[in-house]
Amino acid sequence: MSLKSLLFFFIFYIPLIVFPQLVNKEINPMNVLFIGNSYTHYNSMPFIFQKIATSKNIKINVEMNAKSNHTFKMHSQRLDMYDVIRSKKWDYIVLQGFSRELKYNKEQIDTASLPYIKQILDSIYSRNSCTNVLLFMTWGYENGYTELDSSATSTYVEMRQSIENGYQYISNQFDIPIVPIGLVWNAFRQKYPNIKLYQDDQQHPTINGSYLCASTFYTSIFKGTAENSYIPKMDSLIAKKIQQFTFKEVMNSSDKFLLNSNTLKVYSERLKTKGHIIHGYSNYPKADSLEWDLGNGIKSKSNNFSLTYKLSGTYLIKLTVFDKCGIRVIYRKFEFKPFVKPKKPRVN
Repeated sequence: MSLKSLLFFFIFYIPLIVFPQLVNKEINPMNVLFIGNSYTHYNSMPFIFQKIATSKNIKINVEMNAKSNHTFKMHSQRLDMYDVIRSKKWDYIVLQGFSRELKYNKEQIDTASLPYIKQILDSIYSRNSCTNVLLFMTWGYENGYTELDSSATSTYVEMRQSIENGYQYISNQFDIPIVPIGLVWNAFRQKYPNIKLYQDDQQHPTINGSYLCASTFYTSIFKGTAENSYIPKMDSLIAKKIQQFTFKEVMNSSDKFLLNSNTLKVYSERLKTKGHIIHGYSNYPKADSLEWDLGNGIKSKSNNFSLTYKLSGTYLIKLTVFDKCGIRVIYRKFEFKPFVKPKKPRVN
């Protein structure tokens, strides 16, 4: 089975044969904003994520508002950040704090970070109450962190775990999903210790590390694999390892980090003989109702569907979600090429 683009697994099956429909209408792009610091802007990571999505036929607009060495408090004081938040209705906004900010205990986080995160969230939701906010869980320094006060030092393992705990604490306070980059980074580092993720400063990401981040964001948002997608200027074999690894790790931890709410998954698989099946699954627990347009005039109000496409063509799958936020319309486009029967080898 090949995952083609986007978002959960499901069970309901409708065996239908449909006809190709050319898509002429304009599809509004998904808008994604990254707010963070150098962990975000190194190697222009958000735009690597954008190119991965675009190479998967996803129409997407990505913008970045990132300032080096910034904490959540410092972000909350930036007028330019609020200007970007107000500039459009964002589908997703990613928040990333300072690398050590959430490694401390809850009492310190309550004072140093939580009020400022709330201030940023209030601004986001006042602009669009239906924006999906994601927390960018960062990673530990390559050899941990040593401060002048020895009581505050930590090994890599301790730092990584305390950062994860901090992001989970914030997630619990505000009911926000986490993109578990620190967890994926740690697991990849253990399996492939010879692949360099850190710059020489032992903190910031190499292109390998940034590609791991971008691939993790792709799977976290779209629930699909980054395999067979855009690869920047890096070792292609390493990139393929990252694509496969990030998909597996994110999908195994999606429930733990609240990544399964308010998402959909639509993907296709080629039949062995002729045609394709498109599978769709939606998970909008607070929706009043929803409706699928399956690309041939057939509609379904079920959460899930499976549809057989015997003929080649371009198909537009549309999900309309009705909830307190109003009406949300999400499109996924599939292009199926004609089936070519493999030629039999000629016998001399």
